[in-house]
Amino acid sequence: MKKYILMLVVLFALTSCKLNDQKEENKVANQGNKEGVIVADKDENGCLASAGYIWSKVNKECVKVFTGMQLNPTSNLENEDETLSAYILFNEEGNQAELFLPKETSSLVLTQESNGKPWAFEDWQLIKGTAGYTLKKVDKPMFSGDGQVGKKVMESDTEQ
Repeated sequence: MKKYILMLVVLFALTSCKLNDQKEENKVANQGNKEGVIVADKDENGCLASAGYIWSKVNKECVKVFTGMQLNPTSNLENEDETLSAYILFNEEGNQAELFLPKETSSLVLTQESNGKPWAFEDWQLIKGTAGYTLKKVDKPMFSGDGQVGKKVMESDTEQ
């Protein structure tokens, strides 16, 4: 009988040590995953994508694209889906406009040759008019907006 009790005690001790080791391994593995997610969430420039930041080529810093000038598709100027809009960020001098197009992973930099001229890059042209901006591709208007910076609120729940 003593042998059985001794075997049970030894078996219990070995089993509980193994459980503690597994718990420690899981804890270390989970910490490694958390660190991996944080590192993987930053792009090559250190911008935190999960917080909505992307690298701006013209401003040389992490920015939120939605803080730029919003241009809605010309086919739907009352667009409320921000993911279908294009966004423009200007450099300090105003001679470069960075274009963020929907469903594109990198931006385009349009350059203005002289004051009053459109910003251009390849087939794209950004034209400033009296009512705002129009973005054309091969002379076809693709996006336009009022020139106001930031998110547009199309409707409101409160009365004015």
